[in-house]
Amino acid sequence: MKVCLISPPYNSAVKSAIGTTSPPLGLAYLASVLRKHHEVKIIDANILDYNFEDVRRELKSFYPDVVGITSVTPSVPQAFATAKIAKEVRKDCTVVMGGSHVTFLPEESLKECKYVDIVVRGEGEKTVEELMKTIERGGSIKKVKGITFRNRAEMVSTEPRSFIKNIDEIPFPSRDLLPIYKYRAYGVAYTTMLTSRGCPFGCSFCASSRLFGKFWRGRSAENILEEMRIIYEKYKIKNIEFVDDTFTLNKKRVEEICDGMIKEGWDITWGASSRVDVITKKLAEKMRKAGCWILFLGIESGCQTILNEVGKRITLKQVKKAVKALKDAGIQVLGSFILGFPGETIGMIEKTISFAKKLNLDWAEFSILTPYPGTPLFDYAVRNDLLLTRDWSKFTAVDPIIKLKNVTEYQLKHLFRKAYLSFYLRPNVIWRWIKNRQFVFLKNGIKLVIDYLRGKV
Repeated sequence: MKVCLISPPYNSAVKSAIGTTSPPLGLAYLASVLRKHHEVKIIDANILDYNFEDVRRELKSFYPDVVGITSVTPSVPQAFATAKIAKEVRKDCTVVMGGSHVTFLPEESLKECKYVDIVVRGEGEKTVEELMKTIERGGSIKKVKGITFRNRAEMVSTEPRSFIKNIDEIPFPSRDLLPIYKYRAYGVAYTTMLTSRGCPFGCSFCASSRLFGKFWRGRSAENILEEMRIIYEKYKIKNIEFVDDTFTLNKKRVEEICDGMIKEGWDITWGASSRVDVITKKLAEKMRKAGCWILFLGIESGCQTILNEVGKRITLKQVKKAVKALKDAGIQVLGSFILGFPGETIGMIEKTISFAKKLNLDWAEFSILTPYPGTPLFDYAVRNDLLLTRDWSKFTAVDPIIKLKNVTEYQLKHLFRKAYLSFYLRPNVIWRWIKNRQFVFLKNGIKLVIDYLRGKV
């Protein structure tokens, strides 16, 4: 069969300013499984700067039997529009949708969009492989685990599929089906890798442990280094972002990966995400020696009370210690903060902004609390009638989504803008960009600030 996998057209001011567009790694993984028995095409509308008519043109040309569409919550309207186009191009094609949003709201999503035939819930490789075989031979999809579909007027959800225990078994993503050299981050060509799935933590604002399970499943160092070799030697790409929720969770594995990089002598720079409570001086120094230049830390708040309430299970002391260890090792630090948790006051939010500025971070990412479907906070907001909207296009982390007791929507938006402006418009930050010749950030950062002031973000 012909299978077309699509990342629908979607853009944001923040993405444009930072200059980062990530490869649709999930689609590339699905393609690697499906291409053994099917003709597969990937359309990444974002990186190709496609509009819906461009997508229509590509679909007419390829004329697929099955169209698979991925989406996260804010891009769901675009995903639904893409499904409509697919049916207009070929009425008898099967439209399958996956991603975090439809995983947690499968029936609602099918009701919202009549053009979607099947929702794949959760981890997709095994489910999609079995689903394509079943569709091709005309079998009953009722036996396929991990899907939700319509059966006339009835919604049918099959039993959940177990997670893949040994993720070394999953083929490497099909980067050759992507315009791989168009992807850029921080002004340079790059690609992404996923080295683990699952999260043993249960932060109230995150759905990761529900999406990929609470049991952490890591790829072996050997398997990871093999994929890196292909990226470096075949594609000549020297910049990699590890997009795991917590790349550093297993410190022994990280050291093995770093030792492998050092032994190979690759001219590769890389970044990753980490919890603060696993960072040590020794680990930071080893990562830096292996080419790590930046680490993303989910700090979230400068108020210990809030950290405790949202289940973050870290302390402000650990935050300071981790940032210092990374900076001392020569690794840049990007700290992430969320504003507008239930129960937060203006004073608490101000405290978070102040804490961010005192930490000696290289970069800070502020977002307005957005309770995405699948998170405990979404369930809490629904139960207590706190959602201001169910317009998914508003779930971008730059607009208030829930009612707060102590902070108005206007005040929260003002504090959000203040956070960015007060952090980045400091002389020492601007001077660091100039000194390090990071002119792309200076130029794009100024554009982002102007967009904030104009209320475009």
